[in-house]
Amino acid sequence: MKWNSVLLVAVLGLAMALTGCIGSGGYRIFTSQYGSVRDEGYQVPSIPIYKVPRQYHRQIVSYETKEKPGTIIVDTNNKFLYFVLGDGKAMRYGAGVGRGGLAWAGTNPIPRKAKWPGWTPPPQMIRREAAKGRDLPAYMEGGPNNPLGARALYIGSTLYRIHGTPEWYSIGKAVSSGCIRLMNQDIIDLYDRAEVGAKVIVM
Repeated sequence: MKWNSVLLVAVLGLAMALTGCIGSGGYRIFTSQYGSVRDEGYQVPSIPIYKVPRQYHRQIVSYETKEKPGTIIVDTNNKFLYFVLGDGKAMRYGAGVGRGGLAWAGTNPIPRKAKWPGWTPPPQMIRREAAKGRDLPAYMEGGPNNPLGARALYIGSTLYRIHGTPEWYSIGKAVSSGCIRLMNQDIIDLYDRAEVGAKVIVM
């Protein structure tokens, strides 16, 4: 009987390691989902997730809202992005948000999505970075080194996007020029969940 119990614990431990673990609320934390991924011909590097605070790991959480399933809600104060699942639950992702003076709020739809998007820095960003001694390219092809990462969800008619980033260490910080950034493994997950036309609420 004792060995059966030990075997059961080992099997459960292996299952949790492969699929994520169970949080205190009984919901899954997808800590194990940050390994290297081959995607659309590119290799997404693994993330040393143990260096990212646990609250910013992708996880299903309790989340009461009147918004319908499929809505995206960005909590810029706490650096979280919620994808509403319904029944009082949401998928929560750690996010990087706009730094001081560049943060914003509003409600917009997603008009389009893109895999491995190219990046065209807006003129004001080029001028702002040039003043700091950093020259930005007029355009950068999509790829692992592109600041927009593996996916982009465009926000209304604004210049802002929800996008991936190779800078996983920026998650949980106010660092961007107004865009909402997720770890590449997380933006791939969100891209597959979110539909064109979905509502995005940035608070």
